Amino acid sequence: MRPRQWTKNLVIFVGIIFDGKLTEMPSLLRVLIGFIIFCLVSGVIYIINDLMDIEADRLHPKKKNRPLASGQLSSKTAIFFVVISSLFLLPGAFLLSLNFGLVTLAYYLFMIAYSLWLKHIPLIDVLSIASGFVLRMVAGIVVIQVAYFSPWLFLVTTLLALFLGFGKRRSELALLNENASEHRKVFEGYTTQLLDLLITIVLTSTLITYSLYTISSSPSPSSHPMMFTIPFVLYGLFRYLYLIKVKDFGGSPEDVLLTDRPTQIAIGLWFIAVLVIIYLL
Repeated sequence: MRPRQWTKNLVIFVGIIFDGKLTEMPSLLRVLIGFIIFCLVSGVIYIINDLMDIEADRLHPKKKNRPLASGQLSSKTAIFFVVISSLFLLPGAFLLSLNFGLVTLAYYLFMIAYSLWLKHIPLIDVLSIASGFVLRMVAGIVVIQVAYFSPWLFLVTTLLALFLGFGKRRSELALLNENASEHRKVFEGYTTQLLDLLITIVLTSTLITYSLYTISSSPSPSSHPMMFTIPFVLYGLFRYLYLIKVKDFGGSPEDVLLTDRPTQIAIGLWFIAVLVIIYLL
């Protein structure tokens, strides 16, 4: 179920944080429950994905150690768990909220489509990953009563997900080298030069879009306190780019988040700055 990758579901908290309701316990509890449901649903999706890729994973230098690919877990057990978990998780999402249930179901079906078809189509594969992040964000918004949510944040999240996705593809391509297409068909449509260009475009767009958001987020024409968070975003993105290009350490964004201390410090300082600006100023 890859619990290390559940960190992606933290996007669910964006709505409650930027709406200024993080201190409202009923709303926070609903978002926490939604976060847990999404973690478990995404874990089920990872199992489905591994079932689809079991033969290709056995040829991969790292993925061959996954439970299904290595034979530690049988396919029958995995399928049984997927069915039982789905029968409990999806109705549970609808019990929390009708809209949250619909978004969860849409995410579940969309990610299955990704595992079956979309991940084999160049560009569409990364765009699908970005769409998954947007659905997570929408889930966090609809599970509570959000008064206002800036459309700029949807765009920032999409671009950031694209940046991470293309960075992941580049690292995988560098790791597998000329054998990349044998492990995953989608690599037939990618080259290092193309991915470097896409990363540059998306990185630039992310920085511009976030900067525009910080300007538009304040109702006062003379004060834009969110602009003070831009340096932390700049460093975080540049750090990740450095890890991709210099250290060849971008294949798993969740590993960067959980192990790279400079990235953790940048995110921590950004988060503190956001909380101070939204809740104290």
